[in-house]
Amino acid sequence: MSSCVIIPARYASSRFPGKPLAKIHGRPMILWVAELSAEAVGREHVYVATESELIAEVVISAGFNAIMTDPEALTGTDRVAEAAQKLDYDVFINVQGDEPIVRPEDIRRCIQIKLDHPYDIVCGYCWMNDKEDPTSVNVPKVVVNEADMMVYMSRLPVPGHKTKQSAPGKYAKQVCIYGFSRSDLAQYRAFGRKSYLESCEDIEILRYLELNLSIRMFETPSGSLAVDIPEDISAVEEAIFLR
Repeated sequence: MSSCVIIPARYASSRFPGKPLAKIHGRPMILWVAELSAEAVGREHVYVATESELIAEVVISAGFNAIMTDPEALTGTDRVAEAAQKLDYDVFINVQGDEPIVRPEDIRRCIQIKLDHPYDIVCGYCWMNDKEDPTSVNVPKVVVNEADMMVYMSRLPVPGHKTKQSAPGKYAKQVCIYGFSRSDLAQYRAFGRKSYLESCEDIEILRYLELNLSIRMFETPSGSLAVDIPEDISAVEEAIFLR
């Protein structure tokens, strides 16, 4: 069964314009993500899906593949779904372009879980550490049941609690590595709009709940850091330095 990584990279980010080209230790962030993805699947199987000629030029000059996609794509997953139509693979791994310390072994694990559970959407998560703020709206928190299936994902701290004594001891957050089949992506794009929950939370995976598809979560080691705003870069640079 063949697999590839597609990295959605939008230049016109509302919170951080030009984010994929933001420099991390002097190198564009998108290339950090592409190189780590290449360690998992091979350079020839890594594609960057973008609306930006500038991003495409940077990617291609570094020896990676770029696929131009609709500037009006609703989400990164819609962009991945559009790119997937032009590719011939069995498993498509969506690695977000703002995950510059993604672990290649987690990408490989996502592929294997998708192969083992072909009818489930697959997504990573990890536990937040004491330095992370579960009330931050920049970090999607996830509720996973005892069978490792996603119950819900929110920008609020979930699960909630009625009393101080019943408060969760820790919170889980999304790690943006997703495993899809061609059919999964086609269904997502065919929905044609953002779902109600997806629009409220601004979390794209919630559209799959409206499609009544199961979302299987897999735990990764703590330490995942995404770049949502410019202030996040310093923490990522420190994490890279400490590796």
